[in-house]
Amino acid sequence: MLDDRAKLLLKALVERYIADGQPVGSRTLSRASGLDLSPATIRNVMADLEELGLIASPHTSAGRIPTARGYRLFVDTMLTVQRESVMPAQLAPEQPQKVIANAAQLLSNLSQFVGVVMAPRRTSVFRHIEFLRLSEKRFLVIIVSPEGDVQNRVIFTEVDHSQSQLVEASNFLNAHYAGLAMEQVRERLKSEVDVLRGEIASLMQAAVNVGSEALSEAQGEVVISGERNLLSVSDFSSDMGNLRRAFDLFEQKTQILRLLDISSQAEGVRIYIGGESQVVPFEELSIVSSPYEVDGKVVGTLGVIGPTRMPYDRMIQIVDITSKLVSNALSHRK
Repeated sequence: MLDDRAKLLLKALVERYIADGQPVGSRTLSRASGLDLSPATIRNVMADLEELGLIASPHTSAGRIPTARGYRLFVDTMLTVQRESVMPAQLAPEQPQKVIANAAQLLSNLSQFVGVVMAPRRTSVFRHIEFLRLSEKRFLVIIVSPEGDVQNRVIFTEVDHSQSQLVEASNFLNAHYAGLAMEQVRERLKSEVDVLRGEIASLMQAAVNVGSEALSEAQGEVVISGERNLLSVSDFSSDMGNLRRAFDLFEQKTQILRLLDISSQAEGVRIYIGGESQVVPFEELSIVSSPYEVDGKVVGTLGVIGPTRMPYDRMIQIVDITSKLVSNALSHRK
């Protein structure tokens, strides 16, 4: 447990390091903290903080920098956020894709880092489904969502099916299950398999399985804006390895999507410190995120990705306000 003096020194060290990016020495820390302490006393406290794993000493400097644990303690217990300094423009109520793209750009412009927005999640409901025979035991499943999005998937079956069987299967699914989520269709098919011929039932099950994946993938889009902003961040511009890893993360998107999905299950703004867990495996990157809503229901997540040495108080304001703007724009879209 840290005493008040140690907390004040850790807070001052983190704030000074965020401000100028240089390891903080005892003399600098004495001035920054405003405490009337001898250099020896400050060195002793810093040694204690280092032993606790809250700060570390780069081998090139006698100063100290925060560790992931130090950043975590700082943002959880020492961060104060002023709510008045960020006043972004409103987001117009437009088509969801346009709102999401504008929000990602707004996050990027305000933060000067990378803005990310997970597109709104919808249930995997289908409006219409059709089958097209491609070759023996190989079929194309065409799925139309209520919004008119069309997804195509190829399925392979153990037995071949005639065109009349394909029509029979699609007619049954459209007549009995249109408007239901794929998960509901899958469960109902299990209980109603006795009334269907076995080969038709297996065809439907295969279609529902790929249909669920197709609709989920279509809704799992992540919009990213401002990757090039990292080129002007000294933490990355001085190390091409760090920069390359960051751009690989943005290109793959899978890890970002997983993180944003986790964030959507929490309330309010969340901060993920780079290197403190496998959620954000890169020590050089941190993420500030928040869920957003449509008509009071959480449907997605947005956030800012930047260097671990980011001004967290400002990022919290930017993310919090943008999530409210997105919620408002999507909820009032005509």
